[in-house]
Amino acid sequence: MNILLTSAGRRTYLVEYFKKALGDEGRVYAANSQNSPALMCADGHIITPMIYSDEYIPFLLKQCRVLEISLLVSFFDIDMPVLSRHRAEFEAVGTRLAMSDADFYDICSDKYKMSLRLAEHGFGVPDSFLSPYEISEYPLIVKPRFGMGSLGVYKAANDIELKGAYSMCSREVSDTYLRFESAAVNAENVVMIQKALVGTEYGLDVISDLDGNYVNTIVRKKFAMRSGETDEAVVLDDSDPEYAVLTELGASFAEAFGPKGLTDMDVIMNEGGEAEIIDINGRFGGGYPFSHIAGADVPRAYVLWMQGRNEEARKCCFPKYRAHGYKDIVPRRY
Repeated sequence: MNILLTSAGRRTYLVEYFKKALGDEGRVYAANSQNSPALMCADGHIITPMIYSDEYIPFLLKQCRVLEISLLVSFFDIDMPVLSRHRAEFEAVGTRLAMSDADFYDICSDKYKMSLRLAEHGFGVPDSFLSPYEISEYPLIVKPRFGMGSLGVYKAANDIELKGAYSMCSREVSDTYLRFESAAVNAENVVMIQKALVGTEYGLDVISDLDGNYVNTIVRKKFAMRSGETDEAVVLDDSDPEYAVLTELGASFAEAFGPKGLTDMDVIMNEGGEAEIIDINGRFGGGYPFSHIAGADVPRAYVLWMQGRNEEARKCCFPKYRAHGYKDIVPRRY
């Protein structure tokens, strides 16, 4: 079987993980709209049209047919809803998409809608607003409604800072690729504001198989962040008091929303043990390498699921030991 990794960007480590997972059973191809480091690590690479181009899907369909791609995995939030809307066309050329349905990504990409939907299902979330005039207490987090990573994220402690943060966030949305996602809503609603939470931040890898059956939740306690990605963390096990609460949170989320494959979730837990979800990305997140060095191997699970070896795949979704990693030993985006 051959695998295609789209929007590979700088995630060289994920390309290497998938190459090792596949071994000599096939080839791993990487695709991106421009040259990037991850392309150089793959067995073969493809330069694609831009994601929102009318040529993007026809181009990928042709490449999947010619290269005999069995599994397609995307690493980019903007890419996945576009691809998932064409699932039937990819399946017609023999390519399975390792991703959830388009409706799920629509919720993930719209952070305000995501907050409302999570609250409807009973999950804890920070208070969220679309207008700076709705605010009554500080501190606050100002961020793009359609955003990813740490792009355009600011903290405001008073009215003056809020006005400046709101203006700077609006400008960053209009000046970056975030403008494509934001084009679907009124220009006055592309920025959202949330109550800043106090507590410890955790990263969760919520893992379901490619059919949407929940398997496991891996929990990371974060100690340091850089550019929206985890720089230092420890992978927890059942000896940690917060482990049970957070794994149950992951399982409940999977039951409520039915994601497929790996979903990256950020959570803050306060001193009272209450967990609130602050972000969800329906893909491999920047903290996944910590799960990998702890002995989990989700790329290998993807390969095994494709081969119908479900029990072996399940074992790949559980860490083998409690691992503490730092930025100098965990692969970064080079």
